Amino acid sequence: MVNRAVLARRLFTGISRRHLACLIEELAVPWQAGVAGRRHAARGGMRKRAEGAGARHRLVFVDRLVATLIHLRHDLPHAVLGLLFGVDRSTITRAVGEIRTLLAERGCAVPNRPDLRLRTLADVFAYAQAEGIELRLDATGIQVRRPPAGRGGRRAFVSGKKKQNTMKATVVADWRGRTLWTDALRPGRKHDATAARNEGIAICFQHFPEVEVLLDDGCLGLSRDHRGQAVTPPRKPRPGALPGRVEQWERDRHAHSSDRITVEHALADHKRWKQLMRWTHRRDRLSDTYRAIAGLVSDRTSSI
Repeated sequence: MVNRAVLARRLFTGISRRHLACLIEELAVPWQAGVAGRRHAARGGMRKRAEGAGARHRLVFVDRLVATLIHLRHDLPHAVLGLLFGVDRSTITRAVGEIRTLLAERGCAVPNRPDLRLRTLADVFAYAQAEGIELRLDATGIQVRRPPAGRGGRRAFVSGKKKQNTMKATVVADWRGRTLWTDALRPGRKHDATAARNEGIAICFQHFPEVEVLLDDGCLGLSRDHRGQAVTPPRKPRPGALPGRVEQWERDRHAHSSDRITVEHALADHKRWKQLMRWTHRRDRLSDTYRAIAGLVSDRTSSI
């Protein structure tokens, strides 16, 4: 069995020892509860032997967590992780599936509030209105494998912008580039504004009228429907406009881009994790993977 501290320090450089200790303390009880629940369902009732009897886990919880973090960060194959930890590949596969789900359900951290985590878009708007924070919203695409020929819905993943098969994630960040929320991923063909509406952003604007969100040119429809809250770049003057008007437009557009660039930095933090550079696994697992990575990134950036 390898030394967990040495393995984490050599292979997983994106997380500190303190952060790892916090994750162990936070996720150990939910993982044990999940194991007990699955065993209860398999038995069909209460246990008949005393607690502690039966087979032991060859891969304890701490090793499962470290293996999952290494897999998310470096996208090492399960077979390689099995060799590192001295277990079978199937054991790593089960461990990654269990821990990845727990990480995805954590939500995103906020500065100076260790007891608070944001899991829904309504949570983000409530937090922004209470703290007087201006939000930034943007979407990013992740290249995925092309669906097999003849399968229904194949064209839904083709992104008109990248000309690739992608899945998109919508991310909300604050003025410091700290990730506050990400949605369940969608096929790359769906428009960013449509995805935001499906997540309930119109209802959030209605219930939290003091919150402003900076958007890009792709969300002009939201700006039209929610004036004063959904803020997009100023429109380009018509041909023949006065030079002073054009210069003012350039200054306003540059100021808007400078304010909104922090969400681009948040997306860049996510893409530093190798699994999000190009997704080569099953598409139904990408949503949990992205939310797990976004939560881990928010833990680090919330202390900035």
